[in-house]
Amino acid sequence: MKKIFLPLLVPALLSVSACTPSNDSETKVSDTDTLATAQETTNFDSVYNSISDADIREPLKILSSDEFEGRLPTTEGEKKTIDYLVSQFKEAGLEPGNGDSYLQKVALMEITANPDMTMTIGDNRFAYKEDMVASSKREQASVSLNDSELVFVGYGVNAPEYKWNDYEGLDVEGKTVVILINDPGFENPKSGKFQGTTMTYYGRWSYKYEEASRQGAAAAIIVHESAPASYGWSVVANSWSGPQYGLVSEDKGASRVAVEGWLTLDAAKQVFSDAGLDFDAEKAKAMSGPYNKAMDITASVTVKNTFKKSESNNVIATLPGSAFADDHIIYTAHWDHLGKDESKEGDQIYNGAHDNATGSAAMIAMAKAYSSLTPKPKRSISFLVVTAEEQGLLGSKYYAANPVIPLEKTVANINMDAMNVLGKTKNVAVVGMGKSELETYLRAAAKKQGRVLTQEDKPEAGYYYRSDHFSFAKQGVPALYAEGGNEPADEETAKYRKRMNVIATGCYHQVCDEYRENWDMGGIVQDTQMLFDVGVNVANAPMWPKWNEGSEFQRQY
Repeated sequence: MKKIFLPLLVPALLSVSACTPSNDSETKVSDTDTLATAQETTNFDSVYNSISDADIREPLKILSSDEFEGRLPTTEGEKKTIDYLVSQFKEAGLEPGNGDSYLQKVALMEITANPDMTMTIGDNRFAYKEDMVASSKREQASVSLNDSELVFVGYGVNAPEYKWNDYEGLDVEGKTVVILINDPGFENPKSGKFQGTTMTYYGRWSYKYEEASRQGAAAAIIVHESAPASYGWSVVANSWSGPQYGLVSEDKGASRVAVEGWLTLDAAKQVFSDAGLDFDAEKAKAMSGPYNKAMDITASVTVKNTFKKSESNNVIATLPGSAFADDHIIYTAHWDHLGKDESKEGDQIYNGAHDNATGSAAMIAMAKAYSSLTPKPKRSISFLVVTAEEQGLLGSKYYAANPVIPLEKTVANINMDAMNVLGKTKNVAVVGMGKSELETYLRAAAKKQGRVLTQEDKPEAGYYYRSDHFSFAKQGVPALYAEGGNEPADEETAKYRKRMNVIATGCYHQVCDEYRENWDMGGIVQDTQMLFDVGVNVANAPMWPKWNEGSEFQRQY
């Protein structure tokens, strides 16, 4: 099996076109193309209309029940979850997607840093979680920085397509790089740099650590600011403390920087001041163009780790295509959530009804719909329900590095995560709008429902890079993430939405994210039908969808 390992699809590769005739770079998908194919499926309309509230509500209720114990990977909750998913795919008549198995094993590594640590920078001793967090992806009992020189590298971006390289002419081996969060366009949108307030992948913390590792740095420290990060310090402190999950790596994490950390804004300003630098002035220089500056100050910290290897599972099922069975459209959703906390009084189970029993339930309903189509779609349809999304997209990341279906045969990815429990909408929120021709198919499917496409509410938050479709996008597969928008279909829905939105928002990653009988499932049904429509048309279309020219992703094979 061919495996393709790429970093972020760097600019030097953007001009490379796909080598398959079906993906001819001179041909664009038109609205006509997207509408010409569903009609070939003789019972498409009846199957489309048959996707119902009950089809989604029943598996949603089951998957989010206390019996499933919050669906934490490697627990009894996982076993119950994957057994249920497999039974549903079998009942729908889908074939095993991984040879004769519906499962793909995923090897996980749990690394827990001892919280008894301080970081010394100059004369400052910064406290864990209060001023800083630090961890290591290296499988070592103890990882230390000893008087490592600090270098400010602006946004820590190496992006030739934007003519931007903060590392140009810089040797950071053995040094600690200090990096701003987000990208240069966020606070200076009129500059024309990057994509204005819309975050690119270069703005995500994950990219910054990856690039620092490629540059050979010993450590990377990100300066936290709430607005450009899109979340407060408490999110960083809570997310980066306790067990941290990753994939088992052949080099035991040796290719990563030794220490990955964050500093609060106040702590960072103190460090800059002690180095004889003004933080705001240095930040302004970093926004104006590629920038780096030696800080003439050193950092020291020791991270003590404990390790635990475990094994989880992705679930994959396939409906073979009638004409081009080797070509696949892959739907993704994550089955996992946060499990249970036995130290809590009262309710201990993080049921994860909205996040993401909704997406898993919609996938089951969609699988049954596809199995009812006559004739079957020309290309194969595969359903990939992944593990460990909550730990950093690990299940989809593992799949993308170890694809069951070769990536050069993967036509497109369509993702479903935390679907709309707020009722039907007039608009469709496209996460990462403008990236690929899949939006042409989406626009046609939305128009059929009397809906229009709009940009997501907070493009500056970089949500396109925070769900499982991103693992496919990084490998060059066009990936779509769209869901119900913010314009209620009618006044009654608007009143319901106002009441329920408080609960849906406030229960994110809380024990109160539970199934509710009074949920209006109309929005999920609407979106499931729409994404079903998209998949059928992509499966039957004469041409493969492509990335748009201005996207940071392009096919590499």
